[in-house]
Amino acid sequence: MSRPRILIVGAGFAGYRTARTLSRLTRGRAHITLLNPTDYFLYLPLLPQVAAGILEPRRVTVSLSDSLPDVRLVLGEAERIDLDDGTLRYTGPEGEEGSLSYDRLVLAAGSVNKLLPIPGVAEHAHGFRGLPEALYLRDHVTRQVELAASAEDPQACAARCTFVVVGAGYTGTEVAAHGQMFTDAQVRKHPLRQGMRPRWMLLDVAPRVLPEMDERLSATADRVLRQRGVDVRMGTSVKEATHEGVVLTDGEFVETRTLVWCVGVRPDPLVESLGLPMEKGRLLVDPHLQVPGRPELFACGDVAAVPDLENPGSYTPMTAQHAWRHGKIAAENVAASLGLGGSRKPYRHRDLGFVVDLGGAKAAANPLGVTLSGVPAGAVTRGYHLAAMPGNRVRVAADWLLDAVLPRQAVQLGLVRSWSVPLDTSSPEVARVAGGPGRRADARSGPGAALAADTDDGGGPGRAGSPDEPAKGQPGSGTTQVRPGSGAARPRPEWETAKGRPLAGPPGSGHGQLRSESETAKGRPAAATATAAGTAGEPARSRPVGEAAKNQPGGEPAGNQPGGEPARNQPGGEPARNQPGGEPAKNQPGGEPAKNQPAPAPPPHPPGPDHPAPGPVKRTDVPDDPDDFTKGDS
Repeated sequence: MSRPRILIVGAGFAGYRTARTLSRLTRGRAHITLLNPTDYFLYLPLLPQVAAGILEPRRVTVSLSDSLPDVRLVLGEAERIDLDDGTLRYTGPEGEEGSLSYDRLVLAAGSVNKLLPIPGVAEHAHGFRGLPEALYLRDHVTRQVELAASAEDPQACAARCTFVVVGAGYTGTEVAAHGQMFTDAQVRKHPLRQGMRPRWMLLDVAPRVLPEMDERLSATADRVLRQRGVDVRMGTSVKEATHEGVVLTDGEFVETRTLVWCVGVRPDPLVESLGLPMEKGRLLVDPHLQVPGRPELFACGDVAAVPDLENPGSYTPMTAQHAWRHGKIAAENVAASLGLGGSRKPYRHRDLGFVVDLGGAKAAANPLGVTLSGVPAGAVTRGYHLAAMPGNRVRVAADWLLDAVLPRQAVQLGLVRSWSVPLDTSSPEVARVAGGPGRRADARSGPGAALAADTDDGGGPGRAGSPDEPAKGQPGSGTTQVRPGSGAARPRPEWETAKGRPLAGPPGSGHGQLRSESETAKGRPAAATATAAGTAGEPARSRPVGEAAKNQPGGEPAGNQPGGEPARNQPGGEPARNQPGGEPAKNQPGGEPAKNQPAPAPPPHPPGPDHPAPGPVKRTDVPDDPDDFTKGDS
């Protein structure tokens, strides 16, 4: 008898707990497959400490392959689910497509950034849902303080040292608390020239900080933030985000280069495509976490609207505690439905309290209903995180100890660029790669949904001219270029800019073609492009075909070719004769000399390894022209 197939989508708190519990319950009697974009489980509550430089990124991750025995890991993102056929289509990390079949499907895809229809937010703000976003924020904040320290203009210094966090829930409160300590430590070692202090603002439309927590904990967090110098403004939010700053709902304009969006989360858009009953974007399930009418389909975590049996008529909130508990019940009920475990169980919970880390020795906590603050709350908070983490406890504790006795290293690693972590994305856990596969563009929503999937529109922290803009001409920088005749901009993939050179394409294709090192080492000139590089920020302009290329050595050569007649493989022309399958181009090695050109002098020695053939030798480490990177496709 064949073993049943169990497919789990997502490895967040719910999906990871489901896979781990099923592995223990089934003991090899079922095929368990886990589909996830990354190969790790991310412990989200400690992400603000990664952004503040307290913990190294790998400390908050747990390897899925190492910690989940008897579970097959498949890297990819779910694209389409056929409930009637029992199959799921997915896209792998390199764009490859695949299909998975199942007998039981557990949806635990988690959540993404919550967007609001506020002008400029999707273009200028960054979320805080994944490891790439935390790494970007750490680099960005460090860079802003360093640039502010060297700024001559006091107004520019103040703008760079102003950091706006929207959303005073768990994440936003912890980001502002840790961020203020992080920037203050930088300024103590390297004071700002104008004697200014970094300013952090925490905004929310709610009447108090941490509105979902006990009022005493909320008051503790508010007091700690204000004592640190955080500008806490309740009943206030962002009305519009611009290039220079943000307009608040009270009419004030705040100059800033940093907008962190922690308003909340929304369920992953994947569940919307199923056409099943929903509740505020979440899939409706019964108390056993099973979708009514679909005995093979279970859902848990942020994508599931689970009835709260302790509060009839409501649903469990989207928190990590509930997701972790959902996973255990979902696994037990899946095993029971296959005859591999006990009986089914409904989901019930008991509130064990909440903890909020405010940085240093400060925290707010109410374990088992006991309200704590200060050092005792800090000890309880860190103890809770160590107990809740499924791995890396010793490493996390060691980092905390080192942070207590050693200064933090405030350096920019440059691993994540602004354009690779857009706010409007269905995959916050994966950094966008230039020229890489799309990320369910059809599921995008919100103000930025109309943006091109891989094109930086020049806005936000990654806008042109800002310090976060990818360096033009660098591999993976995302610099856009215009395809002749198309009128559309697209990012240049890394293979097009290999070794920092624009590349020639095959005949008639208009695409780039890699040149091997042996070709460039032998002094063969690359095929000339039909565009002339413009000034910085100015698009390249095409030269009219047949026009003489000016300022070229050797008199007045034919247009667009160094000392020869124009290549006919440019847009609007015929293929060049020196391409495979064509006649040798004139004035090329092995072809007829160009007319009206002086005959080349014979080489003093026959070409060989010690005496290369005459002609320009192209360097492989640097481009010929610093503006070459802005040229259009050949």
